Amino acid sequence: MEIKVTASEWYVLECLWEQAPKTLMQLVEELNNRIGWAKSTCTTTVKRMDEKGLIRHEVEGRTKLFFPVIKQKDATRKETKDFLQRIYRGSVGMLLNTLAETQDLSERDIDDLEAFLDSYKKKRGE
Repeated sequence: MEIKVTASEWYVLECLWEQAPKTLMQLVEELNNRIGWAKSTCTTTVKRMDEKGLIRHEVEGRTKLFFPVIKQKDATRKETKDFLQRIYRGSVGMLLNTLAETQDLSERDIDDLEAFLDSYKKKRGE
């Protein structure tokens, strides 16, 4: 089963990836400070994410501690693949062209890209 992460769920996951576990009240406070969420919004989102299997909880006394289930690296990879396919029909070249045309790429950015591509070619044996 493929799990989709919504924009709202990303906010909660980011909090938990930074440090876990967290209580609901810690999440409420953090999300209120970051993006202005009310307690009810946070509670509803956390409950839905727990049901979806994106996060899990453990009960400690009268407190629920929340943990991320999905790893940040895995979620980022999947979202990047989905974005690339949806927006650029899977073309990395089109993505890089757009970035180059719309961003001020610094010399360091260009050097980093060249170094990455050289390293990638070596790994592939080219």
